[in-house]
Amino acid sequence: MIGAGAAGAQTPRLAVRRLALTDFRCYGRLRLETDCRPVVLTGPNGAGKTNLLEALSFLAPGRGLRRATLAEVARQGAGPAAPWAVAAALDGPAGRMEIGTGREAGSERRAVRIDGKPAKPGALAALVSALWLTPAMDRLFIEGSGGRRRFLDRLTFGLEAGHAASAAAYDHAMRERTRLLKAARDGGRRPDPAWLAALEDGMARHGVTMAAARRRTVAALDEACRGGIGPFPAARLALAGEVESWLDEAPPAEVEERVRGGLLRARARDEAAGAATQGPHRTDLAVRHAAKDLPAGQCSTGEQKAVLVSIVLAQARVQTARRGTAPLLLLDEVVAHLDESRRTALFDELAGLTAQSWMTGTDDVLFAGFGERAQFLRVADATVHPATREQP
Repeated sequence: MIGAGAAGAQTPRLAVRRLALTDFRCYGRLRLETDCRPVVLTGPNGAGKTNLLEALSFLAPGRGLRRATLAEVARQGAGPAAPWAVAAALDGPAGRMEIGTGREAGSERRAVRIDGKPAKPGALAALVSALWLTPAMDRLFIEGSGGRRRFLDRLTFGLEAGHAASAAAYDHAMRERTRLLKAARDGGRRPDPAWLAALEDGMARHGVTMAAARRRTVAALDEACRGGIGPFPAARLALAGEVESWLDEAPPAEVEERVRGGLLRARARDEAAGAATQGPHRTDLAVRHAAKDLPAGQCSTGEQKAVLVSIVLAQARVQTARRGTAPLLLLDEVVAHLDESRRTALFDELAGLTAQSWMTGTDDVLFAGFGERAQFLRVADATVHPATREQP
């Protein structure tokens, strides 16, 4: 067990105080205790730092920061059907809560327990909000829209309480409609038009709700990002999506009807494509570097990382104003492309948040600017120990 150090002067209202892993990635068993300050994990590549962040990401709804399957996060060598578990004690606005999640033996579903009682994964949305940046996201602005859309939805989860449920319901209806259309295309029986209409009605209702939530989130973040945060650049955010643009022109009920009509007319095209060819699942997030008036994807790697950090910090500020607490921030190798002034500004911002942040890196010296405001742990060969802090 690793003991907690002295808590900082300001106690965040969301913090992981105990983390226990069983057969998760490279960890057979691990028990880690921390205080409420930011946590800095340092060590060589391959030591298990990112695996700890991934475990923490499973405290929120979804597939975690790597979007891994249940089988992929089982301990290496344990076999594809092996169970695994992540358990945590969190201090939150309502006090101490215990969360357990993982894969039970022989199960293909993710199990969740909250304060010892079985719960659905979606129930975590009301308890824990988490946001992460990983090295894979360094190409967020220059690769396909899927990553940006997932990032957008993760931002929206933190500001719109019902967004996760709406997104899940929309995805379920869309997948079922696609399954029926593909079966017909491949020689199966034609689907019942009434059942297709019911699925399309669900896609319209939940899709418009999703689009409206995204619009509100992007509007709030665009406003928060306009001035920048310290040395991090100002950013401009906008949505590129058909349904979202319709909401600029008409009330939600009218947009729902427009979506239903579009899905009905697109059945033959979607059957041939084997996918829904329109809807909010195709929306993109457009981000510009405000000072340069350039799409973020045309900026340098360092500026792209700085824009991403600016958006995440803006999200933390907006979410704190709305919900009373910031999201749990999981920042993997985030300082790699930041100069000293930006590192200092980032540490100052994280130390003042109402939620704990976890950061990883290979070089301890880059985090020295935290001083006593953070707790430092050293990760090596799937073990974790207190680290000797370098002085700035």
